[in-house]
Amino acid sequence: MTDIRPLDEARMAEARALYDHLTGNGSRFLRVGDLLTAGAETAPGLLPDAQTLAAEAARPLSAKTGVEMAQALFLQAIFADRARGLHLCHAMQLPRPEAAANAARLARDGLLDLGLVRVERRGRLLVVENRNAGRLNAEDVPTIDALEHAVDAALLDEESTACILRGGVVDHPRYAGRRLAGAGLNLTDLYEGRVPYVMYIEREMGWVAKVFRGLAAPDRLPDELAETREKAWIGVIDGFAIGAATQALLVCDAVVAEAGSWFNVPARKEGLVPGCTNLRLPRIMGDRLARQIIMNGRTIRVDEPDARLLIDRVAEPGGLETAIDEVAADLVDGGVVSIAGNRRAFRVAQEPLDLFRAYLATYTREVAVCHLSPALVANLERHWTGRKARG
Repeated sequence: MTDIRPLDEARMAEARALYDHLTGNGSRFLRVGDLLTAGAETAPGLLPDAQTLAAEAARPLSAKTGVEMAQALFLQAIFADRARGLHLCHAMQLPRPEAAANAARLARDGLLDLGLVRVERRGRLLVVENRNAGRLNAEDVPTIDALEHAVDAALLDEESTACILRGGVVDHPRYAGRRLAGAGLNLTDLYEGRVPYVMYIEREMGWVAKVFRGLAAPDRLPDELAETREKAWIGVIDGFAIGAATQALLVCDAVVAEAGSWFNVPARKEGLVPGCTNLRLPRIMGDRLARQIIMNGRTIRVDEPDARLLIDRVAEPGGLETAIDEVAADLVDGGVVSIAGNRRAFRVAQEPLDLFRAYLATYTREVAVCHLSPALVANLERHWTGRKARG
């Protein structure tokens, strides 16, 4: 049985000492995945090594042995420590090494095609589009990686004033030729064991955090006193936004929806903690409604009054593109400098970096407990595989 007990003081001290060693007492930055890899090589008794993780990755979710719990407890120890936790947040908010080259391609061509994600210039706007068409624009490991590269390039772009986050046209028989915001986490990959624990953490600290907080510079902690490189973001609901697609809307500055569309966060049916939704949805839609959505599986249709707590504009058929342009124009009317300043000011009151760090100290463990629980398999088999078999 997987040991999910918190680390005792001695093991927490060991984890923090390892972090100091790997980062040169905070003089070097390591992303979460690289940190866990380097830690396993340095302290194999504390973290699972590459061979162990490869064997675990080959198993379906129902056969996982739980070795990733050690990663969760290690990360919890780091995030529970303020200085080290903030340092790791800083590391994850830096541009990826490929960012400058990707931004140059975008500047030259007006297009950055990363396969599963595309960034396209539309006047002074950039459209960041999830194009996982065969999976209803669900998020999986390669899509999340591509999204972060896309966000990096979009934020580094000098010619744009705002970004639009949107799902592309899908090719599923039921929705062929339609845009969809996204079907959430790829449940096929989850059930078949292709979702590693670390993906949950790198998603929240990677592309999602960069949309919300911008890009950091290596010489300044990206708290609310630092200047981060950021832009306004407009989220779009085409058709439906499920789970992860709804979570993404919570870090946008405005949301535009197509009439007749809907959104939900099916955490109850999936048996997971839905990223940072528990941190953000209550302040946007209120605690009681947030609990109904997260814990009771309530779906919100965009024509309901409650939907206006999240959505700025509902566009009638044929009017979505115009609505997006109008909302974007209103949002950036005060200029890019004003946008960045106001975004930072909102974060001071709503979600300063240290609050995010403290949330991660809980989330890193709790999502692992859910991910490795037999209840998750049972939930998927009850709510998802049966529905999939019925078509």
